[in-house]
Amino acid sequence: MTLLAPGARLVDAETGTVLDGSALITEVERRADRLAVLPDGVLFARTGVDVTSVLRYLAAVHAFRAVALIDPGLDVPVLEMLIERYRPAAVLDAPVTGPPAGYRAEDGHWLRLDEDGIRPHPDLAVVLPTSGSTGNPKLVRLSRKAILTNAHAISDVLGIDEREVAPTTLPLHYAYGLSVLNSHLVSGATVVVEREGILGRGFWDAVAAHECTTVAGVPYHYEMLSKLDFDPSANPGVHTLTQAGGRMRPELIAEFDTKMRTAGGRLFVMYGQTEAAPRMAVMPAERLAEKLGSVGPALPGGRFAVRRPDGTDTTHPKISGEIVYRGPNVMMGYAENAAQLALGDECGGVLPTGDLGYLDEEGFLFVTGRFKRIGKVFGNRISLDDLEHATRATGLGIDIVAAVAGDDKVVLFAEGVPAETCRAASRALSDRLHLHASGFDVRSIDTIPLLASGKIDYQALTDQI
Repeated sequence: MTLLAPGARLVDAETGTVLDGSALITEVERRADRLAVLPDGVLFARTGVDVTSVLRYLAAVHAFRAVALIDPGLDVPVLEMLIERYRPAAVLDAPVTGPPAGYRAEDGHWLRLDEDGIRPHPDLAVVLPTSGSTGNPKLVRLSRKAILTNAHAISDVLGIDEREVAPTTLPLHYAYGLSVLNSHLVSGATVVVEREGILGRGFWDAVAAHECTTVAGVPYHYEMLSKLDFDPSANPGVHTLTQAGGRMRPELIAEFDTKMRTAGGRLFVMYGQTEAAPRMAVMPAERLAEKLGSVGPALPGGRFAVRRPDGTDTTHPKISGEIVYRGPNVMMGYAENAAQLALGDECGGVLPTGDLGYLDEEGFLFVTGRFKRIGKVFGNRISLDDLEHATRATGLGIDIVAAVAGDDKVVLFAEGVPAETCRAASRALSDRLHLHASGFDVRSIDTIPLLASGKIDYQALTDQI
């Protein structure tokens, strides 16, 4: 199987340049030949939202070179720490600063001086970090089989074919953004490489100019589009919206489902993790209103179970516990150093997700939160995800809120609301949970910080308390 089906096209929204057919294949092969001769080791590719980054990724896959897609905004000291741990054969599109010890600069890249390196496992295709631009990430090892089977499964469920045109709306080093690219290219569809993203000034102009048909977003994007009174009729060519990257509040799902159905379109709510290459479930658009809050059944070839506290798995409906996924798209395992990149499959197709949820009678999954998203208020354990939902449900006009654990309290950051509203929210949470209001420190913030993926940067908020 290949990532480039006949008919696949890349369009540069900025220049209008089109690569398709033999021209696209020739360019990928040319770049693949250059990557194939590099020494053993994973390739680090600083991957922006641009055609060059896309071609570099496709070339690495074509050349059977394991490639780690790295955020180009990653701080240089963090990048150098990763280089020391994983000893890549090269850092492609390297920073303009000088290379670290053991590397030389050449044509905009850093090349390892030592010819001897650890050869990654032959099944390993793509390596993605588990965290954003800060911290100490582990790398997720994804096989060629995982990437391709997931791309084809998504294509089948969403009905992607050569008529579809998808703009880039997310970073390509983020699993969801990469998934949109993969699922369209394997279907012979068109990907418009647009640099600004959904909230950029020129994005919707590019959507109209290139006759885009489908747009992908994370919950924050939909929150902002709601505030901007997004009207599908203003973009009649867009018949499909997809959402992943976190749990979206049911009211927002209902709003966009209604808007899209009224305009003759559809909304797909999805569930995934980087460790599953990345998507595991897609909610059928025609049943979204009927099962509001569900992320749907498992993708073809996959299945869900719920792990009880005693460690046994069940598919019995309405039993809550940790969600466990089984499927061919599950990662090979994590890697914390170069040697672990050479390991084979350590997961056997089984992924305990760390998410909490339950299945209904039809096997549709409902995700309710995360194991680790827990705070304590005066010794009482409280789900931070549930607390965010409760804050939005106060009726005080708080739509964008992020909760982090403090010292025997919870700090909630509410975007763009006055101080009096924050005080009222603290009192409302106190009344609802029967705990003193001092345990709920609601603070106004101009803009909640986001990771490059569009997800809330909870670590940056934790650093503020």
